[in-house]
Amino acid sequence: MRDVTPLDQGSLMGVLESLLLVSADAVPARDLAQAAGVEEEQAIAALRALSADYADANRGIQLREVAGGWRLFTHPAYHDQVEAFVLSWDKRRLSQAALETLAVIAYHQPVSREGVRAVRGVNSDGVISSLRQKGLVREVGKDARQAALFGTTVKFLESFGLRSVNDLPPLEEFAPDEESRRFIQERLSGRSMEVSLEEASEDLDEEQELLDSVSEDEVSEAGVGEASAAEDDANGFDGAPFGEEDNEDE
Repeated sequence: MRDVTPLDQGSLMGVLESLLLVSADAVPARDLAQAAGVEEEQAIAALRALSADYADANRGIQLREVAGGWRLFTHPAYHDQVEAFVLSWDKRRLSQAALETLAVIAYHQPVSREGVRAVRGVNSDGVISSLRQKGLVREVGKDARQAALFGTTVKFLESFGLRSVNDLPPLEEFAPDEESRRFIQERLSGRSMEVSLEEASEDLDEEQELLDSVSEDEVSEAGVGEASAAEDDANGFDGAPFGEEDNEDE
């Protein structure tokens, strides 16, 4: 039989509150009771009491029973302030790598992971996952090879004050010179990336053809060597094997 910890109501409410603070999703009372070391009925009573305390004190957080579990929520009355704070927090927390990856996706969407890597020159899978978690990037489809394609979200537009992606400023305007401007246009051009991929494929094909050609030449040289040996034998050159065979024939 599972041992339970004898906790008073106040202590149990504190334990449950701590568990809920570190939970990203709704947690069943059964799981909370197990983590707290109490019976489920005792946990449910404490959860209801905690929820009532939040409501009576008009706290900034609420405890609700949703989707078969319990979860903490911010108070709806403070939605506008919370939303503005969270959006500013998301922008502040973006790293240089995240900003670069987000820019590539924003200006080149829909784009695959390989497309992002082709522009940045490094693997960006982890950064893309982080941007998806922040709600700034989402999967919008598949390419011909069934690779995921990514684009920006409504939250991205809201975070950066844009009505649509058409409001994105042309990056070429920030280029210091004409060469940089052409480079930016090329790297952000869908056609350029497709050409790059095609060129890479052609390079591989050419390399394979070269290898095949070398193999054929080696086979041909071996054949020529054998033919030359046969011709030498016919002309009377007495290599050891041929001489032995010639003596046997005699």
